[in-house]
Amino acid sequence: MQDRVLNLPEISVAPMMDWTDRHCRYFHRLLSPNVRLYTEMVTTGAILHGDKDRFLRFDDTQHPIALQLGGSDAEDLAFCAKAGENAGYDEINLNCGCPSDRVQSGRFGACLMREPSHVATCVEAMIKAVNIPVSVKCRIGIDDEDSFEFLDKFVREIADRGCKTFIIHARKAWLKGLSPKENREVPPLDYERVRKIKAKYPQLRIILNGGLTTIGGIKAAGVDGAMIGREVYQNPWFLTEIEREIFGNQNPRSRDTVVLKMVEYAREQRKLYDTPIKSITRHMIGLYHELPGAKAWRRALSTLPHIEGADESVLLKALEAMEGRQKIAA
Repeated sequence: MQDRVLNLPEISVAPMMDWTDRHCRYFHRLLSPNVRLYTEMVTTGAILHGDKDRFLRFDDTQHPIALQLGGSDAEDLAFCAKAGENAGYDEINLNCGCPSDRVQSGRFGACLMREPSHVATCVEAMIKAVNIPVSVKCRIGIDDEDSFEFLDKFVREIADRGCKTFIIHARKAWLKGLSPKENREVPPLDYERVRKIKAKYPQLRIILNGGLTTIGGIKAAGVDGAMIGREVYQNPWFLTEIEREIFGNQNPRSRDTVVLKMVEYAREQRKLYDTPIKSITRHMIGLYHELPGAKAWRRALSTLPHIEGADESVLLKALEAMEGRQKIAA
C-alpha cells in the first residue's frame, strides 16, 4: 500500500451492513490506497460468543481500517475493543446511528443517543482498554429530539470522557415508522448543524456523513473530513476520483488491473477458506458503471458466480463478455 497522504481531509467509506465485509474492503483498497475503511457493524455478542477470528479477520493491505462495534454494555465493549486492537485495527468505532428494529431491540445504535451519559461511560471504558483511537458514529437527532441542543449535549458529554472523533450522519433517525433504507433518504440533510458542532468544538475531529456523492460535495464539507456510503458501493470508481482529486494520486490502478488483482485474491480466498466466488464478485458489479459494456459486465457477474463450480475465472469471463474487449489472461 502507498504511504498515507498527510495533512489532507480524512475521507472514509461508511460501515454498511451486508456490504463492507472483508472482501469488499480489499476491493476498495485496490481502488484507493488512502481512504479509511470501516468494517460492517460487529456486535459485541458476535465477538464474545461467536467465531471471533472470523468476525475480526482482515487483510493487512486494508490499513487504515476501523472496527465498528455495536453494543451497550461498557465491560463488553471494552473487551471487544481490546480484541479489535489485538487483531490489528487502527481505530474502534461505536455505532450510535443505526435505526433498525433489530439494533434497537439490543439497546444499541441510534437509540443510544437518548442516553449520552451511558454512551460516555461506554466510550470511556473502551478508551481505557486500548491504545488506539475510539470514535463515535451518530445522527444529528432522533425522532422529535431534533435540535442543535440535543446533538450538542450528546457530543459534549462523550467528548468530556475522552472521545476526540465524531462521525455525524447529517440526518436525524426515525426509530419507528421508517425502514433503515428510508432513514437514509427521507429525513432532510442538515450539514449546517454538523458544521456548528465543529465550530463550537474546534478541538474535536468531526467527520460529515450523509448524501455526499460528488468531489465538490466532499470539498465543501466544511469540517475535518467526509464519510461516503452508497455512492462508493454503487459506483466504486468514485474512489479513484477521490484518489485523484482529494489525495493527489495521479496514477491509480486501472479498472482492468483491479479485476486481475481480484482474480488473484479470489483464488487465494478459495484455497485458504473455500470462499465462494459470489461472495467476492457481488461487490464488483458497479466497477464499470456508465462505461460501454457495463451492462454485459453486470449481467455476467449476476449469473456466472452462482453456477455450481464457479471460481475466480468468472471475472475473466465477465471481462470478455464486454463488447469489443480482448481476452485477458490471469
